[in-house]
Amino acid sequence: MLNRRKLKTFRREVLLLLAFPFVITSILLLQLIPNSWRNAWAYKLGTFVYQHFPKVKNQIINNLQYVYPDKSTDTANSIALQVIQNLTHAVLFFFSTIFITNKKKYFSKIQVEGLHHLDNAYKEGKGVICLIPHLGPWELSAITPPMLGYHTVAASKPIKGILFQYLMVKMRARRGLINYPRDHSYQQIKDALQQGKCLILMIDQDTMVKGVFVNFLGKQAYTPIGCSRLAQETDCKVVPMAMVKQNDSYTFQIKEPLKLIHSNSTSEDIITNTQIQNNAIETFINQNITQWVWMHKRWKTTPQTLANYLEQRNKAKKHSNQ
Repeated sequence: MLNRRKLKTFRREVLLLLAFPFVITSILLLQLIPNSWRNAWAYKLGTFVYQHFPKVKNQIINNLQYVYPDKSTDTANSIALQVIQNLTHAVLFFFSTIFITNKKKYFSKIQVEGLHHLDNAYKEGKGVICLIPHLGPWELSAITPPMLGYHTVAASKPIKGILFQYLMVKMRARRGLINYPRDHSYQQIKDALQQGKCLILMIDQDTMVKGVFVNFLGKQAYTPIGCSRLAQETDCKVVPMAMVKQNDSYTFQIKEPLKLIHSNSTSEDIITNTQIQNNAIETFINQNITQWVWMHKRWKTTPQTLANYLEQRNKAKKHSNQ
């Protein structure tokens, strides 16, 4: 089984290595074509994916009907098409801006609303968690705070493909975002908050990190607790923000800091505050339903699958220690 996984990983890395020159060429071409052409291609590409990748389309429809059972199949199909089109638009828009480091040029393409919420929180000097959903070009959401002039860090899982990982980390750094590997980075990001910096966090996906089951879009979802723990331990502010598509342009919307609970019950506060964070993310999604990543298996982890995973992990640890 392990050999099969290694072989699969090796094949994937080789394919991504071979694809890299094509991707770089495409990114360079995006810098040259008019915006109207890029937008037209984005919607055509989205339509192509919708028509020829039924697995992606069906996953979106299944999630939509799971969360919104009152929506008809026709409505779910219509939303699924828009979700894919908006995603392809977001991807092409992001890559068309990937080399921009000049702030004036960057913010000629992206509008900002609610900057005073982030500015006031940052000036308190206790650090700010920028709570960002996978909405629109979320990579741009992550680099907008440093482009605005705030010292910002992030901890992320490596991107598949060693050259793609190098490119993304390099471009983040050029625009002021310091990137830590996600594994074993908790103390680093905690230190950054205590130094008064911003931290980019995204908690709206199903990942095997420490979490709790709380409500998300009306369903129980396994949600990371890192944001709640860091807020408890550093007394930092948690400020929701997202990149929202409006016609063919984007606005970075920053909301007021969340009113988190601080009582004598640490464990209960973590659950309550994680729910408050999910509620803030839900608001962005419900207001921009066609812009979230509905193809993601957000509700994949259940109490039973989590218990099985932890049991297998503990067995593997015991075996490795023998």
